[in-house]
Amino acid sequence: MLQKNFSTFLLETGTDEAGRGCLAGPVTAAAVILPTDFENSILNDSKQLSEKIREKLKPIIEAQALTYAVTHLHPNEIDEINILNASMKGMQECILKLNTIPEYIIVDGNRALNAKLGLKHQFGKKFTIKEIELLKSIPNQSIIKGDSKYLSIAAASVLAKTYRDEYMDKIHEEFPMYNWKKNKGYPTKEHREAIKKYGPTKYHRMSFRLLPEQLKLDL
Repeated sequence: MLQKNFSTFLLETGTDEAGRGCLAGPVTAAAVILPTDFENSILNDSKQLSEKIREKLKPIIEAQALTYAVTHLHPNEIDEINILNASMKGMQECILKLNTIPEYIIVDGNRALNAKLGLKHQFGKKFTIKEIELLKSIPNQSIIKGDSKYLSIAAASVLAKTYRDEYMDKIHEEFPMYNWKKNKGYPTKEHREAIKKYGPTKYHRMSFRLLPEQLKLDL
């Protein structure tokens, strides 16, 4: 059974991301504040749930959450600031999008939410001084495997995963030869063989090793 809160604050938000290890597409982050009376025996880390269950949970989370937000950070920004910083920045952006300012934040992983604030970069959202100060002012705790321990992080993981999957299904129609509808941009054998045959697209992360050395592209 997942726990409701880590802190004693009522407005505690959980945040998580999906797609960090993909070769193509965005890294997608979500943040969720659940009501104190929220209960769901099915909700868990999105990686432990089937696609059917995730899709069933998505509208339940959206309907019952006090507030939630989802953010895509695209390959150009990932390539510029690196995937770890992009993952964290996506969660930071989600916090800023929430309709209610949280009193406490729990983050899946081992990195504090207010790390690497205000990175200088060309692509994506640039934080204002006021936004940076707001993010710094909210206490937060990183929790390893938090998506399998706390309801709000698990809810964020489900939203991040479902929204990202929807995005990958959409761009699959533009580049069906990579079969993103199935692999969602992850480095499957089929995906890498398509990259070798057709080359990378605007949705591929060029800072990632798209192919093993023995299959290296001549770009």
